[in-house]
Amino acid sequence: MRDWLHQAIHRIEADFQRSADTHLFRLDLPEFDGIDIYIKDESTHPTGSLKHRLARSLFLYALCNGKIRQGQPVIEASSGSTAVSEAYFARMLGLRFIAVMPRTTARSKIALIEFYGGECHFVGSAPEMHDAAVALAAKTGGYFMDQFMFAERATDWRGNNNIAESIYNQMRREPHPVPAAVVMSAGTGGTSATLGRYMRYCRHPTELVVVDPENSVFYDSYMTGDLTMTRACSSRIEGIGRPKVEPSFQHGVIDRMIQVPDGASVAAMQWLEARIGRKAGPSTGTNIWGTLQVAGEMRTAGRKGSIVTLLCDSGQRYLDTYYNPDWVAERIGEAGPWREKLDALCGPAA
Repeated sequence: MRDWLHQAIHRIEADFQRSADTHLFRLDLPEFDGIDIYIKDESTHPTGSLKHRLARSLFLYALCNGKIRQGQPVIEASSGSTAVSEAYFARMLGLRFIAVMPRTTARSKIALIEFYGGECHFVGSAPEMHDAAVALAAKTGGYFMDQFMFAERATDWRGNNNIAESIYNQMRREPHPVPAAVVMSAGTGGTSATLGRYMRYCRHPTELVVVDPENSVFYDSYMTGDLTMTRACSSRIEGIGRPKVEPSFQHGVIDRMIQVPDGASVAAMQWLEARIGRKAGPSTGTNIWGTLQVAGEMRTAGRKGSIVTLLCDSGQRYLDTYYNPDWVAERIGEAGPWREKLDALCGPAA
């Protein structure tokens, strides 16, 4: 048993050593003189999203805590990207992987999970995922990874090349090396917890701004302090927003939250493509909208500095959904007015 454990950890660490850090690139916006906006491109991970970091941390956490044994199935409740990344690591370790997800999950993400050898177990909506995953783990004798419980504690927030340490190291030679703000959306809340804790640990003055879509309880919970909030509906921005306050969502490390309309997230996603020539996913649109609001506030106040946000995954996963005008019109609504607001704030994209 110990030999298998050591081999499993070695394989994950070897995979990490073969992977270069993700790029941090500057978004050229002449309209914001003296305010530099940077995007950390997490789509370049082997499994194509920010969740690759989380999946690696969750597997290491579970292995080192004696939760996963050789031959034991691994179960996760995930709408897509986390499941894609966990399927990758499960295949690496020779473990069966089953993802519990809503039937509305993008077909392209389902295909990626299956590509890495994972299986999909469908439920009607996001609020059903957790209980279904618990039941499936009990039925199969598997281990429920439970990203929404363990995301905030699985990553070493003091450093060890986590995403926060990576950002600050990459910013060292920039005109404003310590960001005025980092803008991040929340799915599990694990990344925002890592960022906020690292900022405090290193005594950085950076403001952590967390953006949240419609139909998510995180924003209202943060504003009221109510940790018991729930909603019967699901977020329409895939991968972020939750119908209940998850244990991994840490209010205390967040400086400010911004609620972003879903149409604004889609408009910002489209606006970003026009600026950089690449498609990003809808949660990146949420990040970009919030980032530009912060930049606008800094410009109005006459402040200079830098802002960092994340490109969470590639838009190629959403060609049949968020990049399909008919789908957007039916599921999200009109994005045009929000695009006009962006053009008024930043100037029209080329």
